[in-house]
Amino acid sequence: MLKLKKVLRNRLSEARRVAILGIGSDLRADDAAGMLSAAAIQSKLSKIKKRIPVKIFFGETAPENLTGDIKRFKPSHIVIVDSLDARKRAGSIYLFKPEEIAEGTSFSTHKMPAKILVDYLTASCGCQTTIIGIQPKTLDFGGSVTPAVSRAASNVADVLFGVIRG
Repeated sequence: MLKLKKVLRNRLSEARRVAILGIGSDLRADDAAGMLSAAAIQSKLSKIKKRIPVKIFFGETAPENLTGDIKRFKPSHIVIVDSLDARKRAGSIYLFKPEEIAEGTSFSTHKMPAKILVDYLTASCGCQTTIIGIQPKTLDFGGSVTPAVSRAASNVADVLFGVIRG
């Protein structure tokens, strides 16, 4: 968590407006990680008044449908949170820069290649983009979120909230 906090603090240090895009499906077990993190951050942010403008976007399984809303918000920084399979231990949290996303890589169970979405948002918003991945254990339809992924989603929310709050 210390590394995540340090990197996010560095990447968001000049943030003027932050868009947080949670991606995932609560119908596919650990695929819900990004949505869980986004909901937790939104809840925490609602309790504080003085902060930089932050808007939470719930992309679910079609985050590309929110690109217009995100552009209208005019973020200086975008943080995308989703379950991403990096063949690590379930619940592992890792960061990507847009240039680290390979062609053809998809956000967990979603159709649009991650690189296309990230490149489009970065170029059209003129913002800095950070991707936080949470390693899923299972993406079984109708399954529950595993404890390791639930903890990871909560930890991501806590760290992001702490960094945004200052």
